Amino acid sequence: MLTSAKNPRVAAASRLRKRALRDRDGKFLLEGAQAVIEALEAGRLEVLFTADALDPIAVRAGQAGIETHHVADAVVRHLTSTVTPQALVGVASFLDLSLGHAMSAAFSDESGCAALLHEIRDPGNAGTVLRSADAVGAGAVAFSQTSVDVYNPKTIRASAGSVFHLPIVKGVATLDAIAQAKDLGARVLAMAGDGETDLYRTDLSSPVLFVFGNETRGLPDDIAAAADDTVRVPQSGRAESLNLAAAATVCLFEWQRRRLRAAEALESIIGAAAHDIRSPLTAMKGFGYALERRWDTMSEEQRTLMLQGIVHDADRMDTVLRLLVDAARVVDGNLEVFPEQVDVGALVHSVAEAQRRDPDHPPIEWVGPAGTVFTDPARLKTALLVFFESLVWWGRSGAIVVDARISGGRLLLRAMRPVERLTDDDVEALFTPRRPGEGAGSKIGLFVARGVAEAQGGRCWGSVDEGLLVFHLELPAELRAPLS
Repeated sequence: MLTSAKNPRVAAASRLRKRALRDRDGKFLLEGAQAVIEALEAGRLEVLFTADALDPIAVRAGQAGIETHHVADAVVRHLTSTVTPQALVGVASFLDLSLGHAMSAAFSDESGCAALLHEIRDPGNAGTVLRSADAVGAGAVAFSQTSVDVYNPKTIRASAGSVFHLPIVKGVATLDAIAQAKDLGARVLAMAGDGETDLYRTDLSSPVLFVFGNETRGLPDDIAAAADDTVRVPQSGRAESLNLAAAATVCLFEWQRRRLRAAEALESIIGAAAHDIRSPLTAMKGFGYALERRWDTMSEEQRTLMLQGIVHDADRMDTVLRLLVDAARVVDGNLEVFPEQVDVGALVHSVAEAQRRDPDHPPIEWVGPAGTVFTDPARLKTALLVFFESLVWWGRSGAIVVDARISGGRLLLRAMRPVERLTDDDVEALFTPRRPGEGAGSKIGLFVARGVAEAQGGRCWGSVDEGLLVFHLELPAELRAPLS
């Protein structure tokens, strides 16, 4: 048993309480069972001091070939910074990575996340941010040159072992880290109590770097200006502000919630699409069986009607499959558009002509004026089909009327039909992916139409105006010369 704090092994470990000596040796102290276990499992534990030679963790460390010393309680107290120390103190090697390596790993995922701490001085806050980042599966945490040392014993203790679970960078220049994150395609969000954007209304679908500032002063103006946006955590109570660690935890868990919601949305979309496909597939099978078994007894008119029905339902299936693919791309945030010159009136007429294959479909009236625009024709056609199907389901009677105009370099298109007993809130709910059995009509069409519009810098919404159900589409549309 080692009983003296002057023992060379104890003295070598004791000096790691000072930052300069930690940096020189590339090692740091661990206190308590949880931190020691995590270091052992990560292969980072180099030396272990224990007041109980029979402690299962100490026995396990010895069996793993770790240098283990049985020491007196006084030695444990000498090595630790807590009033009532636990019986285990370890020494581990540094874990931090280069900024480039950590950022590349964090933003390799299209929805990746990392945290950058600028001038964070409280070790408890720093450790809590590490623990929260680990809990949500963030890709990295970086510490600025002026922040608390990540290997401060209090930081390590507050991290509860999370320091071993995610990439860490120390001593970075904040502006360099922001520049690297942007180069890797991440959005940089500077968190501030007076931020311009509400966290809960901020797009977190693409890779994101959260930048958190000093507990008292927040972020300097040059750091905030270098970000893509300044974001605040909304508050409805009377508290002046959130503790830095609490604010960071809210941001990180909001990012995780969005990822989980996206996964749930995709699950709902797949189920909804399967439901939407089943109906035309069943109809096509019925027509096919009837034609196969009764062909000779059918009139030419009956055959023609059934073949037209098959073509119509095949078009419906094609539309649903296109919606499903676009829905997945919308959820993943990687939808691409392919604009070209489009005569809006001609496109509406072609879609209306295709709908006439269904004898029960209401007439579609184009009242213009629009003209030729530069947009993605396939996505515009999909939006029209979605609007028409929705108006068939939720409109009550009469023709579907379509108008469109170009104003200020934007295409403003509306499709409308009389409606009863729907409110604007009811219509807004139709834009959410719905599971099979949750109401009539397509379960994903309007969701996709909105997502595709927003991906192009536009908008898509519905309203009830003077007894009409109206679906609106607004898109950037560079006006080109009319088609010859």
